[in-house]
Amino acid sequence: MPEIVLILIRSIAAFFLLFFMARVMGKKQISQLTFFDYCVGITIGSIAATMSVDQNVKIVNGLVSLTIWGIFPIILAYFGMKSMIFSKITDGKATILIRDGEVLDKNLKKNLLTINELLMLLREKGTFKVSDVEMAVFETNGELSIMLKTDQQPVTPKTLGITLEKEHGPTVLIIDGKILKKSMEDLGYSKEWLEGEIEKQGAKSIKDVFFAQIDSLGNVYVDLYEDEYSKSVVEERPLLAATLKKVQADLEGFSLETDNPEAKKLYAEQASELQKTLDTILPYLK
Repeated sequence: MPEIVLILIRSIAAFFLLFFMARVMGKKQISQLTFFDYCVGITIGSIAATMSVDQNVKIVNGLVSLTIWGIFPIILAYFGMKSMIFSKITDGKATILIRDGEVLDKNLKKNLLTINELLMLLREKGTFKVSDVEMAVFETNGELSIMLKTDQQPVTPKTLGITLEKEHGPTVLIIDGKILKKSMEDLGYSKEWLEGEIEKQGAKSIKDVFFAQIDSLGNVYVDLYEDEYSKSVVEERPLLAATLKKVQADLEGFSLETDNPEAKKLYAEQASELQKTLDTILPYLK
């Protein structure tokens, strides 16, 4: 068998095994790396690379080695969840470096950190003065977690006793000129309403919109394909047309939502009348 074919087969086998192991080991292996996770990652990568190109290494031996190195972290993680002592042995433990604005130099030396490195970690967190820090903890993954003193913490509405309306995550409505119908159905909005909203922000049609989303307060963000479209300057006539379309769509929505027969009939009639008006005047508002 040609050498290049062997390399191809071995590389494909190593790739799929690595992919499977990465899925099994979970996100921790690529996000919050401890020293042990770091060593395991490097070793697995080295074994996979060697197995791909070194024909002196039997493919079966390489696959077995990769499997063993992939299973070990899972086993250790399982025992770590069952025993805090075992977890400290494998992952280490967090260390307090600053308490009440004072640097604990002994703990700094234990972790082989210089004062300049500590200051750099503080600056990465947006803190430039050690005296502002109530506590700084050096985590097992090398990150520094800090808690500012009470008088240095940012003021929040809760601190001031102000109650705000709860806001949820935004919902995407349009991607690459295409409406996400499921999102529209979940929110209860119509296509006519969406067309009215994007026209307010300078788009002529759905196809002009690269991306659009709506937040829980009803604010619509629209990003257009063409930079020459102006969001701040929109002609009055198209804006009037968009507003009328939105009103018509709202009336239809009210008709569907209400359980009152009289109100349902009234909303439906008004929506129908407005639609007739729109059909008549829209050509003059373009």
